[in-house]
Amino acid sequence: MNRKIMILSLFILVLGIGGCIFFVNHHLEDNKKNDSNNLNEETQKNNEKEEGENMTSDKSVVVYFSATGTTKKIAEFISEITNSSTIEIIPMEEYTNNDLNYNNNNSRANKEQNDSSSRPEIKSKIDVTNYDTIYLGYPIWWGDVPKIILTFIENHNLEGKKIIPFCTSHSSGMSTSLNTLKSYKTLNIVDGRRFSSSSTKSDIESWLKGIN
Repeated sequence: MNRKIMILSLFILVLGIGGCIFFVNHHLEDNKKNDSNNLNEETQKNNEKEEGENMTSDKSVVVYFSATGTTKKIAEFISEITNSSTIEIIPMEEYTNNDLNYNNNNSRANKEQNDSSSRPEIKSKIDVTNYDTIYLGYPIWWGDVPKIILTFIENHNLEGKKIIPFCTSHSSGMSTSLNTLKSYKTLNIVDGRRFSSSSTKSDIESWLKGIN
């Protein structure tokens, strides 16, 4: 009888040890899976962070003028994608719909664009001293930059900075406005990109990846 009890006790002990070993191994395997999942998530986050950092300068800013809101939308996308600050060029006298009536030769915008000396005053205080890269945004007016953009350029020290222009228009190209900007020989103006009102954040992201 004692021998049977001893054998039974040994059998129970073996089962118990086996169960403990199985539990420990299973627990270790779960920990390995969790560690692996956490590592993969951390790696993905680091890759996304590095990709965002590689798309912009450490000190970049989006400076833009937008009379109707179209350029503003593009500027906000660029700011979001590149983690850049934004500065809006606000005219001292804001443009009304009548001012922007292209069919009226006496409209304010028409007169400004036809006057090579016109430099509309800027209301907002703009300081780009601490930025290395400037994304410069504007709508195309009469195939060229609005004269208020020249006000900004001529009243700020932009030498040594990388200036990346972007513009918005319904159909006009960017070449004339780019030539106007590049006429400032002391500035580092690189080729930019024209966007339409229907351009998406994905369109802008693809462009930014290409230039950075």
